[in-house]
Amino acid sequence: METKDLLKKVRKIEIKTRRLSDHIFSGEYHTSFKGRGMTFSEVRQYQYGDDIRAIDWNVTARYNEPYIKVFEEDRELTMMLMVDISGSESFGTQNQLKSEIVTEIAATMAFSATQNNDKIGLILFSDAIELYIPPKKGKSHVLRIIRELIEFQPKSKKTDLSQALKFLSSTQKKKAIVFLISDFMVDDDYEKTLKIASKKHDITGVRVYDIREEKMPNIGIVEMEDAESGEIMVVDTSSKSVRLNYEKNYQNKIIFFKEIFSKCGSGTVNTRVDESYVKKLLGYFKSR
Repeated sequence: METKDLLKKVRKIEIKTRRLSDHIFSGEYHTSFKGRGMTFSEVRQYQYGDDIRAIDWNVTARYNEPYIKVFEEDRELTMMLMVDISGSESFGTQNQLKSEIVTEIAATMAFSATQNNDKIGLILFSDAIELYIPPKKGKSHVLRIIRELIEFQPKSKKTDLSQALKFLSSTQKKKAIVFLISDFMVDDDYEKTLKIASKKHDITGVRVYDIREEKMPNIGIVEMEDAESGEIMVVDTSSKSVRLNYEKNYQNKIIFFKEIFSKCGSGTVNTRVDESYVKKLLGYFKSR
């Protein structure tokens, strides 16, 4: 992509997503995530009505009267955007590719974090970590993230969520608000790595999908290419059993996504490319 065209595309996405984050998401984001981190401030004498669970027993024993620990909100948070850039994200039948919606969602969340003076980092992954941008603040940093989301060309078309989650756990030591954006059409079992990562971080899985992926159309015998493996297969779509097996496999992956995230205490958002991701995200924030 020419530099001029890239800048034009970055600007277009900035205008659209910044308006959304400024007028819609900033307040909801602030309410949903602010104040979840608490840091120790001081100890003071116990007062009537204080929570007895906050009593500092060591200081109490030393002075022979009750003292409590006082905490204050850790106002600065860190947002990590984990974005699947594998081959399956290039699919789309509703005037927009999944990858384009993924970029808009990630950009909107980045500007929402900036509005609250939080740091934003980016992990682009396939079946390996394609790009890692450490968390920082500032508009220029957000614009760099958007440029990478638009322009970055992955080396692999495959997906490995477990590897991405392992990388998150190993690099992000401080608690972060994590948005894992993918279609979650993966074969790997990422339950263990999600469980480990969700113990430290506040993780939300954002599933972006196309309506045409849910069912296989009956169009006779056709050649199909797997977007991630590149394998060419001849498929008889007129066979009812073939179509049912495809739908069953698709639904099993969605069920796994919902059940595992719920089991790990993590939230989920499901948005179709032809739906309003704004409404889906707003509804999610309000339900927290």
